Amino acid sequence: MTIQNFPRFYAIIDAAQLEQRSPLAVFDLLVSAGVEMIQYRNKEGSARQLFDTSRQLADQAQECHATFIVNDRADVALVVGADGVHLGQEDLPVELARRLLRPGKIVGSSTHSITQVEEADRSSADYIAFGPVFTTQNKERPDPTVGLEGVRAARKATGKPLVAIGGITVENARGVIEAGADAVAVIGDLLKHPDVAARAQEFLQILGHPPT
Repeated sequence: MTIQNFPRFYAIIDAAQLEQRSPLAVFDLLVSAGVEMIQYRNKEGSARQLFDTSRQLADQAQECHATFIVNDRADVALVVGADGVHLGQEDLPVELARRLLRPGKIVGSSTHSITQVEEADRSSADYIAFGPVFTTQNKERPDPTVGLEGVRAARKATGKPLVAIGGITVENARGVIEAGADAVAVIGDLLKHPDVAARAQEFLQILGHPPT
């Protein structure tokens, strides 16, 4: 995976924000809109719930050639055949997750400071998520916002694909890319919209495609 082919729009399906909607149905909507990379996050459900849903999503992703990432759990990503795992600062270290997963799988790393970006840059992480860029309601105890200046600093600290996350909307997404991010990861402004597919298409249109 390189900066040149990393999708600019990275959708995250957060089970806590789905209300009565099925993650599988939302996944289908995103894929139909043209989203290429989708992560599933369920921090409140049981390990069995995460496994069952992730297995179904992995099957769907394989059928439609989308890239499917499991949040936090490298073991779940392994057994369901996901394309990779996204790790937080309190999850398995990148290198341990890499040893657990099969060769060629994607490992992403969440960071919240330039020091953490530099550490992730020295690891074998395929991409580095950095944020929250703006104020977000998606975490109970969010880290301090880094702003666009933080994104610019993170860009200087790594040559890996940089995924900005936290409070990103259709109004500010383009500015985040211009600040140096290769992609934006979006939860709230996507899942809270009454038409998820239409919202995803708005992001895709605003962000365009990565340079080749």
